[in-house]
Amino acid sequence: VQLQASGGGLVQAGGSLRLSCAASGRTFRNYAVAWFRQAPGKEREFVAGISRSGGITSYTDSVKGRFTISRDNAQSTVYLQMNSLKPEDTAVYYCAVDRGRVVAGNDPLLYDYWGQGTLVTVSS
Repeated sequence: VQLQASGGGLVQAGGSLRLSCAASGRTFRNYAVAWFRQAPGKEREFVAGISRSGGITSYTDSVKGRFTISRDNAQSTVYLQMNSLKPEDTAVYYCAVDRGRVVAGNDPLLYDYWGQGTLVTVSS
């Protein structure tokens, strides 16, 4: 599975961005998918996850109510809509695929494939 993340950029605090993660292969619908992020000098952290069918989503507390994860299995793409962005959201955002589970977990060690990352910078 190859993952291509896009949609990052520079935005002012309070603004919005939508990240996309496009996957190769026809079995994308069989995978749980998550977004992680890594800020300079910090560990990679879970942001949001979505189950195979899209029916179950989860978020880290700091983004609840601001970010929405969704997927289009026909297009083999997962999205992360980010609203009300804050400077502390600044990081490289990565999408990742877990082949083994129905529901996305928050441990990066569970994930088998990773995209290359897309940089999100939020200015104050």
